[in-house]
Amino acid sequence: MNLVNIYNRQRKLAVSEDLNKLIETCCNASLEAENFTEPATVDVTLVSNRKIREYNREYRGIDRATDVLSFPLGEGGEYDTDPETGCCLLGDIVISLERAAEQAEEYGHSFEREVGFLTVHSMLHLLGYDHIEESDGEIMRAHEKKILNKIGLKRD
Repeated sequence: MNLVNIYNRQRKLAVSEDLNKLIETCCNASLEAENFTEPATVDVTLVSNRKIREYNREYRGIDRATDVLSFPLGEGGEYDTDPETGCCLLGDIVISLERAAEQAEEYGHSFEREVGFLTVHSMLHLLGYDHIEESDGEIMRAHEKKILNKIGLKRD
């Protein structure tokens, strides 16, 4: 059993139970698609543009708001295990809901599709994917598309 802990730390946009369920579905679908069979824990924090800008500046040295940040705890497919739950500690995802809403409008798709994409994208980072090299980015995009299509979040 996977544990997806969702923390709403912003007041700009309402967070419905459906949005929480979507985030949980995206996390679980990512783990399933990547054949991650161990029970896992991931923390997802929903923030404002102002807060994600602070995190981006503090942790990456980039003084601007971004859409999502990933903080993987594992390396090379190895993860510590929470002794209380037995779950692998995958890491943290921070999503700016403000930026997600802006991007959904910019890209012409739903807010839910954008939050789903950001969640899947970040889950893949927690599982070891990266997109620094273009070829790695292509592989990551293919995995994102497969997962999003499977849960019905196809691009419009």
